[in-house]
Amino acid sequence: MRTVKDTITLDDARRITGPLAFNLMLKPAGSLCNLDCAYCYYLDKSEIYGGVEPRMTVEELEKYVRCYIAACEMNEVTFNWHGGEPLVLGLEFYRKAIEFQQKYKGDKTIKNTLQTNATLVTDEWARFFAENGFLLGVSVDGPPEVHDRYRRDRGGAPTLERVIAGLRKLLAAGVEYNIMATINSASEGRGLEVYQFLKGLGSAFIQFSPVVEHVVHPMRDGKPDKHARPHIVDPNTEGAVLAPWSVSAVGFGRFICDIFDYWVRHDVGRVFVNFFDCTLANWCGVQPGTCSFAETCGGNAVVEHNGDVYSCDHFVYSKYLIGNIYRDSLAAMMSSPEQTRFGIEKRNSLPRKCLRCESWSLCHGGCPKHRFNSTETGQPGLNALCEGYRMFFTHSAPAMRKMKDLLMEGKAPALIMMQQ
Repeated sequence: MRTVKDTITLDDARRITGPLAFNLMLKPAGSLCNLDCAYCYYLDKSEIYGGVEPRMTVEELEKYVRCYIAACEMNEVTFNWHGGEPLVLGLEFYRKAIEFQQKYKGDKTIKNTLQTNATLVTDEWARFFAENGFLLGVSVDGPPEVHDRYRRDRGGAPTLERVIAGLRKLLAAGVEYNIMATINSASEGRGLEVYQFLKGLGSAFIQFSPVVEHVVHPMRDGKPDKHARPHIVDPNTEGAVLAPWSVSAVGFGRFICDIFDYWVRHDVGRVFVNFFDCTLANWCGVQPGTCSFAETCGGNAVVEHNGDVYSCDHFVYSKYLIGNIYRDSLAAMMSSPEQTRFGIEKRNSLPRKCLRCESWSLCHGGCPKHRFNSTETGQPGLNALCEGYRMFFTHSAPAMRKMKDLLMEGKAPALIMMQQ
């Protein structure tokens, strides 16, 4: 007998039965990176492949480009280059990627996005990105005392000055870029300061991502080695403890609320912040642009250097391996029962408390990677940032309601700034 947990949403049905459209995050250099950011959950992934830092070969690159374009049934195909740090592969690798895209695109339109720490950006890189229409996501956490707290190089040196130098090269070349910032323990109590700093970096698009991780220290002589880099692990791992860089739920909520109070008075329609855009989308019953705010997930998979495909970037564990792009049909993997179950499990794993919460339609429980707390009655699956989310949704509700009403009247949400 089928149950509610076997059902999929209308959006999932459209995704599975309609023209195949999905996002693939490609990691051609795996976890290889020139930095050693404390909170990076991907540096440890090299252990999956024997501890060797992998690199995609040119032959594998051509196979990937061909398979990906062929599997996408939409007229527009976007390549999402991630890492690690994708620039460590060198400029010639991406020149070959463009060459292969042109070779196999047929009548499809090709777009490229790339996530980078910007420390390796040169004038030559910047010209290449500009000439080929790349949209970059640049990782910056805030002013020096915030950014350099956890984003350091392998020698332990701060990195913000090098990031800013790279950004200047991108800006001078006319490259489009967005700012990607984590919210961590160093960010707490500094929301508006961080926002104003990021706003001055030349992009009107800022994406915040809260950091909550668990770690274990590697063993040495039968004892945890406190001087070695801790391994970021599943919170259920024996001996796992909350990482010191994790943001608290209340700190997260206040951070977002402080930014919102300024944004709603001065920057609506001028600066686009993922938390505010997605919340307004859910107020209006529109599919949000970020999967963590959607009811289900499963449309954003990750491809490793060797073609292995995992359900999600945050779940690169053996149990979430759904195939290999060089051996299996990508279209079949993305519409497989395994991937569908992974997606609807986001909804199905929610505790009763979430389903009864007035904020459920706005957060849908948040990203499953943060659902490791339990409710007061002992039910698992509560988001560790729940209190912060509810704080923000309650605080922003009056303004969100006004912006929704403006949209329903065919007016710009930015008109709310005249009402504050």
